[in-house]
Amino acid sequence: MSIIAWIVLGAIAGYLAGFLVRGDEGLGVIGHIVLGIVGALIGGFLAGVLFNTNPIDGPLDISSIVTAIIGAVIVVVVVNAVTGRSRSGRGAI
Repeated sequence: MSIIAWIVLGAIAGYLAGFLVRGDEGLGVIGHIVLGIVGALIGGFLAGVLFNTNPIDGPLDISSIVTAIIGAVIVVVVVNAVTGRSRSGRGAI
């Protein structure tokens, strides 16, 4: 999968991360999409390092989607922790 596909997948993952992580509505949709792109790229890189594969050049499958969503959620939570926002909502995480 090319870097462009990871960016598109990251945008979708960031949008979904906005639904999964509550209490951070200050970021908005665009903020979640940008953080999702960053999270997908970081998640793809870390998955490649941990599992000794190259998921960025691999096919689009369920593992790359899950990797992108997990990376996006982690980046959103980290940004919320750094900026001091709390997760006071009733979200999944």
